[in-house]
Amino acid sequence: MKELVCLSVFLILSTLFALLMVAAGFICQYKKKCAVKDTTYECGLQPLSDARILFDVKYFNYAVLFLIFDIETIFLYPFAASVNSLGLFAIVEAFIFVALLLLGLFFAVNRKMLRWL
Repeated sequence: MKELVCLSVFLILSTLFALLMVAAGFICQYKKKCAVKDTTYECGLQPLSDARILFDVKYFNYAVLFLIFDIETIFLYPFAASVNSLGLFAIVEAFIFVALLLLGLFFAVNRKMLRWL
């Protein structure tokens, strides 16, 4: 019961702190508008064109695949650190997790998402 009280106090205080910081940002901001402040700043030069650039989808595919396998290593590191104290069920779950990610990798390879050109 004591742990739940501590957890609820922590959640309430952290939420209040976050809301306080957002409110302080709105209160302390400089509100005077002018045309110079609304223009795009590019190293002191006048903007040459629109800042929106269309990127090819292959860059996003690489980024998503990188994130998937980066998160995999983050999830598997604690498992690898404590594999001796875990039972057989945890090991089977880890193998299922890796098998699902390998299935996604094979899907990406078969769909030719990893081809650069």
